[in-house]
Amino acid sequence: MNLFSRTKAKTETESGAEVVLLVEGMHCNSCGLLIDDELEDLAGVRSSSTDVRAERTFVRLEEGADVDTAALIAAVEQAGDYTARPAD
Repeated sequence: MNLFSRTKAKTETESGAEVVLLVEGMHCNSCGLLIDDELEDLAGVRSSSTDVRAERTFVRLEEGADVDTAALIAAVEQAGDYTARPAD
């Protein structure tokens, strides 16, 4: 089952879906850049923008892309000592 169907983290926009993740463990803007780079390497991800102060990452998906939330979370955790979960 796709995790998107069970979370409010995904919203539809005119140019594809946006997923919002809550991220813990970031200390500076470099942390955000590492997370964005890791997420943007995933197929189906158009862009990623991390707000360190808000502890949120906004992931814009390609139109029609089916990217699993678990894959996004794994990419965040692979970027460093961070934990992520879908925003409510």
